[in-house]
Amino acid sequence: MPPPPAKWKGKCEFNYKACNNKLIGARNLVKTAKSPLDGDGHGTHTSSTAAGNFVVGANFLGNANGTAVGIAPRAHVAIYDAAIEDGVDVISISIGAMAVPPYEEIMAIGAYRAIEKGIFVSCSAGNSGPSSATVENGSPWILTVGASSTDRKISAVAVLGNGAEYEGESAFESTNISKKLLPLINGGDCESLASIDVRGKIVLCGAVGSLSGIEIGQEVKKAGGAAMILKNEEEQGYTTFVTVHVLPATHGPYTISQGILKPDIIGPGVNILAAWIKPPAGVIPSATSTFNIISGTSMSCPHLAGVAALLKSAHPDWSPAAIKSAIMTTADLVNLGNNPIQDEKLNPADLLTIGSGHVNPSKANNPGLVYDIQPQDYVPYLCGLKYTDQQVSTIVNKKVHCTSSIAEAELNYPSFSIDLGSSAQTYTRTVTNVGEANSTYTVEVIGVEGVVLSIKPSILKFSALNQKLSYEVIFKRSTSTDSSQGYINWSSGKYSVRSPISIFKL
Repeated sequence: MPPPPAKWKGKCEFNYKACNNKLIGARNLVKTAKSPLDGDGHGTHTSSTAAGNFVVGANFLGNANGTAVGIAPRAHVAIYDAAIEDGVDVISISIGAMAVPPYEEIMAIGAYRAIEKGIFVSCSAGNSGPSSATVENGSPWILTVGASSTDRKISAVAVLGNGAEYEGESAFESTNISKKLLPLINGGDCESLASIDVRGKIVLCGAVGSLSGIEIGQEVKKAGGAAMILKNEEEQGYTTFVTVHVLPATHGPYTISQGILKPDIIGPGVNILAAWIKPPAGVIPSATSTFNIISGTSMSCPHLAGVAALLKSAHPDWSPAAIKSAIMTTADLVNLGNNPIQDEKLNPADLLTIGSGHVNPSKANNPGLVYDIQPQDYVPYLCGLKYTDQQVSTIVNKKVHCTSSIAEAELNYPSFSIDLGSSAQTYTRTVTNVGEANSTYTVEVIGVEGVVLSIKPSILKFSALNQKLSYEVIFKRSTSTDSSQGYINWSSGKYSVRSPISIFKL
């Protein structure tokens, strides 16, 4: 498959049906350098999420039936290694990366090469949450995307003999499920059932071992079990996933640079219906669906890549950092019920869980102000991390001498992550006016407790588009509280530009 041309002509308005003549380079876990063909469906799923065309009657085993479409349906997708050289506009990377310094991490180095060329990079935040300090792909030049749930639920209810009902989710479908009550037995982690008689019984399994939910179900079925209830461990809370079971069944900070709040954003990543190359092998041999429902930050990452493609089409002069800022400062903090977004335990989610909030593409198209960063601005940030000249040079691909440096939190990022001791700290931010030429913004501090924030000036007056103005924030503790979270919001009446603040004490 020859690569498509590097540039595409035509301008488009910003909407989901727009003629978004942009090129998205998507690199996925199953892609190899030898062939663009997808080996197991993961790449097909993520690519169609970013830029799939409209498909009527899309479903998986009759579930989630409707018209499916990618975020940027008129975008051109290329799955290959020459994305930077061929001049794509957006790269979507649904691959995890170890939390190692960026000079040791090939994706961080590659992403820096991309943003130098004006290419936006969206990456998965990893699937190790809700455990703390598990964020992956956290370099500040990358948009790090966490996964949110949606309003889709494919319900499967377990009914006990005492009448109690427990609602879970499953994609298993059968027309001959018995209504007869069956014995319930605890199978532990169900990885080895040789010593337990589970024949004809419903087996309760804990998702604590090395096997996936599907693999656990296969073990139960092989041992003669009639059905399975897959229970969450405490840390998983109320989060359930739609899984293609083989029998009736139901189911943190970035340590490398804590001065950068990660993840940046969350987007749909739980129970996502998208294209698939074939039915899951060996699971449902009779199925012919070319769609599948799967979950993870691999699914949320291409949602944001598609949003970035739309923004790039509408604002071709915006840098990758400006696009990131627009996405972050306009994110939603409430769910469809207009209540605070909840975590897996149904508690209000904190900033280490949702970053700036849930992406709102329409608002991101008209953010008012953006926090811009040029590629060379990352050099003093990297020097401030005490990396050697050689290590910084490895990242930026040119000879660097660290003659100047800045604190991590001094980078012109759309959020604040502050290690605050007893002494006051001051940080500067610069915003660029991309809203209305003549506009006035007033600042408001929301939700920060135990810390006094002084913002100077408190009013920003713009007289032209693309005008830049700076402000400084002084942080000073007023109590002994170790951590606090909140927001700085610049409001003009028409625009609201919100930056999350995470304050901690190491």
